[in-house]
Order: sequence, then structure tokens, then C-alpha cells
Amino acid sequence: MSIPPDPLAKQGGDGRSSLRDSMSNAAPDSGRPSVQREVTEHAREHIRSFVLRQGRVSNAQRRHYDEDMPRWGVPYRAALLDLDAAFGRGAPKVLEIGFGMGETLAATAAAHAQNDYLGIEVHTPGVGSLLKEIEVRGLSNLRIIQHDAVEVLRDMIAPGRLAAVQIFFPDPWPKKRQQKRRLIQAPFVQLLASRLAAGGVLHCATDWEEYAEQMLAVLAAEEALENTAVAYAPRPESRPLTKFESRGLRLGHGVRDLVFRKRS
Repeated sequence: MSIPPDPLAKQGGDGRSSLRDSMSNAAPDSGRPSVQREVTEHAREHIRSFVLRQGRVSNAQRRHYDEDMPRWGVPYRAALLDLDAAFGRGAPKVLEIGFGMGETLAATAAAHAQNDYLGIEVHTPGVGSLLKEIEVRGLSNLRIIQHDAVEVLRDMIAPGRLAAVQIFFPDPWPKKRQQKRRLIQAPFVQLLASRLAAGGVLHCATDWEEYAEQMLAVLAAEEALENTAVAYAPRPESRPLTKFESRGLRLGHGVRDLVFRKRS
């Protein structure tokens, strides 16, 4: 099953003018123009960190996707997104990249109603599952973009706009020839850091030891970020236990959290 490139564009009269109008020409970050050029030039040519697979979409996932994506989905556009307009309020904005089936992101959004959460996921079953969670939990502080995270950050998120970024259990691509596909690479971390506000937090977690070591080295090398711990951080209570973490613990894998803050 292919993923629609723009789930909202094919919906007629869907009442989503506020989301469409939220694409604006916001002013660029005047603080680090050279960094902005560098990360933009890198992101134009990037290796995707995911492979789209023919996953099974359940009837419930398909129903919620068809019915609810026009309401809670934000279409990818190569234009800056007005996040306050997209959510209908001013609140701290948290981005989660690769939310999987969405249970933990939904739980986090429910527990922290004072924040707005923007989730990025490319796989339709996970998007449909999270849309179901939004309906069941009655959430209004969650939006979804079904697109490549690098392009979303590059084209839609203004510099200095995010209070936090969460990346939990990204694909470790364990084979050496695959590791160029890993999401946490120096140019992408530089792009992430440019989108965080001063004092904003980048929180990563993995159950793959060698990938954790690479993450730690890459994050520590980014001059715009500082580690909140000596090395790995204790799992914050704000991060729910994920199914990937549970699986890793059963397999005897140590789960490592990395929590970095953007320097002022």
C-alpha cells in the first residue's frame, strides 16, 4: 500500500483552512544564518533513514485514517508552518520523530495537556493507530505529519521554534553497510539544534548499545548542545515505557536515554 503524498489535499471542503493558511513566510533565524545555510544545503541531498514497506493496515486503522486524518493531519508543504495557527493556540511545541504505533505519544500528550505535540511518521498503520488514540482519549493537542522528518524540519519548522524534540528507538540499521541510513548523524543533529529554542531539549533513546555510543558521540560534538548528564541520562518519568523498550529489556538490552539541551 502506498502512502498518499498529501492526505489533506485530496479532501474537498474539509474545513481545514486554518491548517492550510498556517503555511507562512516566517522570518529566517537571524542568529545563525551560516548554520542555516549549511543544514539546508545538506538536507537537500540526504539518505532516507526509513524504507517504506507493504505493511498491513487494519480496518480500524484505515477507517480512522480516512475519517480523522483530514482533521488532525498537517500536509507536507515546502513552506514554513505557523504552529500556533495549526494548533489553534500558543503553547510549547514538542516534535516527536518516528512515533511508531503512537501509544506512547498519545499517552504523553494526554499527560501534558499544556504542551502541543507534532508527530512525524511515514507508515500508514502507525498513523491510523495514533488517530484512533486521539479519538479514544479525546486529545486536541496532537497533530500528525506523514512525511520524511528531514524535509519537514528543513522546510516547515522555523529556526528556534521547538521546545523539545523526541526521538525514541529509531531504527538502528545494525549492519555496517546500512549505518549511513541512521537518523542520528551530525548534519541532521545540526538541523535539529537549529530548530530548538534556547534551552530546548533533544531527547533520544535506544536499546542498541553501539548506536547509543554513536548517538552520544554525535550529540556531544554538536556545539549548540550540552549534555544534561555525564553520559547517559536516567529515563525521565515523562517518557512512557515503550513496546520497543519492553522488548529490549526482555532481550537483555540496556536502554539508554540521551538528554541534551540547546545552549543559550
